[in-house]
Amino acid sequence: MTEEERIDAGLTFFPGDPALKAKKLKAHKLNLDFNALYEDQTEEREAILKELLGSIGRNCFIQGPITFHYGCHTFIGDGVFINFNLTVQDDARVTIGDGCDFGPNVTIVTPLHPLIAAERKGLPDRNGVPRRLCLAKPVVIGKRCWICANAVILPGVTVGDDCVIGAGSVVTRDIPAGSFAAGNPCRVIRPITEADSWRGIARL
Repeated sequence: MTEEERIDAGLTFFPGDPALKAKKLKAHKLNLDFNALYEDQTEEREAILKELLGSIGRNCFIQGPITFHYGCHTFIGDGVFINFNLTVQDDARVTIGDGCDFGPNVTIVTPLHPLIAAERKGLPDRNGVPRRLCLAKPVVIGKRCWICANAVILPGVTVGDDCVIGAGSVVTRDIPAGSFAAGNPCRVIRPITEADSWRGIARL
């Protein structure tokens, strides 16, 4: 089993594996290439995102700067808007659904590390060789979510469709669809209903 297959299976893996390091190096270079471009260099930016990411849908805009750890483990749907300073530590798969909007400084994290200090320096792998090992849990953000500024999404979290995650939230557990959730740790404040509509104040 490769280290990539171990990630997909939810097992401990060795992030220093040469194949994984090559993927990360490629992503880190492409991050820099994207961040060096002006936002009106749309064709060049789109070409980099298609090379960097697992997939990206139609009619997306990512302001930049961006930081993807692997890139190839992130899958973005159609019509997604992402503001400044997105960070995605996508050791495991990250899925962002159609129609999502992200505020500035959103961070998505998938890896986990040992709590015991000595174990962070090395644990025996399946061959008995001491290595720094990680776990990673996928993150799923549903369709039409608004992830507000400075939110942090932690490993293994699923945010349901049509949610709003308040600014500065640290999302440690799943959020059910149609919820407004906020805080540290993030909790559901209330469901989003028609009472939240702006139709009465919209400029037509």
